[in-house]
Amino acid sequence: MDVSTVWRDWLARHDRVRDALPAAPLIGVVVAATAVGDSSWHEPHWREGVWAGLSCLPLVFRSRWPLPVALVTVASGLTLMALAPGSAMAPAAGLVALYTLAVLGSRRTAWTVGVAAAAAIAGVHAATHAESLVGGSALVQFDFAIAATALGRAVRNRRDHLAEARARVERAESMQEEEARRRVTEERVRIARDLHDVVAHHITLVNAQAGVAHHLMRRNPDQAFEALAHIKENSRAALDELRATVGLLRQPDDAPGTRAPIPRLADLDALAGGLRAGGLAVHLSRTGTPAPQAPATELTAYRIVQEALTNTHKHASATRATVHLDYGPHTLRVTVTDDGRPGGGRPGGAPAGSGGHGLIGMRERAAAIGGTVTAGPQPDGGFQVVADLPLTLAPAAA
Repeated sequence: MDVSTVWRDWLARHDRVRDALPAAPLIGVVVAATAVGDSSWHEPHWREGVWAGLSCLPLVFRSRWPLPVALVTVASGLTLMALAPGSAMAPAAGLVALYTLAVLGSRRTAWTVGVAAAAAIAGVHAATHAESLVGGSALVQFDFAIAATALGRAVRNRRDHLAEARARVERAESMQEEEARRRVTEERVRIARDLHDVVAHHITLVNAQAGVAHHLMRRNPDQAFEALAHIKENSRAALDELRATVGLLRQPDDAPGTRAPIPRLADLDALAGGLRAGGLAVHLSRTGTPAPQAPATELTAYRIVQEALTNTHKHASATRATVHLDYGPHTLRVTVTDDGRPGGGRPGGAPAGSGGHGLIGMRERAAAIGGTVTAGPQPDGGFQVVADLPLTLAPAAA
């Protein structure tokens, strides 16, 4: 740290010393000016030096009370000009106070006091020197006071602009940090939903198929072997989807080939086949003209169907479920219906009282891309989940 920085920091902690700094050179200049005669040096006029010192004394408090100090120093300078007409440095302390008022005070106050002080200084100078008010030396005195005020306002404007620029930078940094935190939270919620869907679906299937294999192991080993094969396939699929989901947490420079593809609507047949092997008859149907969809729409539709069928198989006493995809001009309607008994469970979420997050996750997924999800029991029994998803996403949703 250099000497100038240490000096500035020290002055910043000692306001009175900083405010009094201009007084010493001003008093010295006044005393030296009174010692200069027409042709030679002579003893200084100490009375004028003492008066100059008294007029500079209020400068010690110029940053605390800028307006009173300005009025006092200008008045004392005018008095010194009247008592010693030859003192050219009489208004010097008042000029410092006017500069301080312009830096610290409001613009209106600074210019009002500055113009009034300039007129008073010019008037007293003209009266004591028997000159015209618009004469050369009187006009110079007027210009000095105006220049002190203008310089103070320029410094104040520069400080305000710098403070505003710093505030803008801080706001921008704060907004960037908040946006980063928001994105991290959204990504965390999305990954949690993916993990919930993958684990809940495949573990449910593995559990059901393991029960079938255990039941048939002794009586029908061939069917038990087939159930074990389904367990192997579902566990492998679960690992692939977990790898794809956890792959979102990899670093950007990781090899993309290590990640599994994201599920799409074309994978619904494989999803239904796994559930059929677990004992739930699933029927898929499509109406309308399939149109290109945004990848987020396909993934959302797949996850909603997966979650609904998983909870149908896990919580509802259902033997059959239907999945219907209706392609409209701008939306894709996904309908999942089962034949579970009333009150037997809820395919859109965990059973009553379990505190599951299935239906909440479906609605969050749909809302994230601008869609909606409704779910509820049917009048003739069973449960139905309906999701309306946009085929194309707005920029914000994308």
